[in-house]
Amino acid sequence: MRIATWNVNSVKARLPLLLQWLETAAPDVLLLQELKCVEDEFPLMEVTGAGYKAVVVGQKSYNGVAILSRTPITVTQRRLPGAPEDEQARYVEADVAGIRIASIYLPNGNPVETEKYPYKLAWMSRLVDHAKSLLAEDIPFVLAGDYNICPTDIDVYDPVGWAGDALCKPESRAQYRRLINLGLTDSIRALNPAPHLYSYWDYQAGRWQRDEGLRIDHLLLSPKAADRLENAGIDRVPRGWERASDHTPAWCSLRDH
Repeated sequence: MRIATWNVNSVKARLPLLLQWLETAAPDVLLLQELKCVEDEFPLMEVTGAGYKAVVVGQKSYNGVAILSRTPITVTQRRLPGAPEDEQARYVEADVAGIRIASIYLPNGNPVETEKYPYKLAWMSRLVDHAKSLLAEDIPFVLAGDYNICPTDIDVYDPVGWAGDALCKPESRAQYRRLINLGLTDSIRALNPAPHLYSYWDYQAGRWQRDEGLRIDHLLLSPKAADRLENAGIDRVPRGWERASDHTPAWCSLRDH
C-alpha cells in the first residue's frame, strides 16, 4: 500500500495538478490538507472519476483535510479528540484496508507571541494523547500530514534564521519528540537520513529555485505499521509545476501482511 500526503494549498486552485499526480503517481491512499473549502465545494466528481473515494472535513476559506482511497473508507474520527469546542477542520481519521490512517493539518503557531502558539502546543498534546489511545488498540496506524514542524536542524535550510519560528522552536520540537518517543517511526527519516530533504518551499525570494526548503510533512507509523515499511520519500516534481502548491507530496509504502 502506497500512502501519500500533500498540502495542496487550495484544492480548487490545484485541482488539475491533483488529478495529474493521482494519474501519474497512483497512490493507494492520498491525504490532503489545506483544502480551503467546505465539504459541498470539494471536487468529488473529479476525484471519483479518477478512481478514488473521498472523506472530507472542510472549512470555508481555511484549513480542511481529506482522505482519498482506491478502496472503501470507514471514518473513525472527524475531529481530533480532546477539545469538542475546537471546530477547526484539521483532522480526519479512517480505516482503510486494515490500517487506521489520519490526515493531519497541524496549526502553524505563528506569530509565537500570540494565542496561536499555545493553541499549536495544546493541539499537539491532544495528538500525543490520541496516539497513546491508538497504540492501546494495538492496530497498525499512520498519522500523516502537514505537521508544521521541522523536527531537527537538518530539516530546515537555515536553522539559525528559523530558530525563533513556531515550526522550529524547542517547545514545538519537544512535542514532536513526544510522539516519536511513544514508539512511532518517522518513515521518511528512517530510510532517508541525509540532510537537505524538503517538502515545502516558500513562494517568496526564489526559495524553490535555490532549494531553500523545510521538511514539515511527515508520515508517522505505529510499530505494527513500521514493521511493514518498504520505502518512503518526497516527490519533488509537483513543486516545479506551473501554479504549484508550496508543498510537494511525501509518501511511504507498506508491504502487505
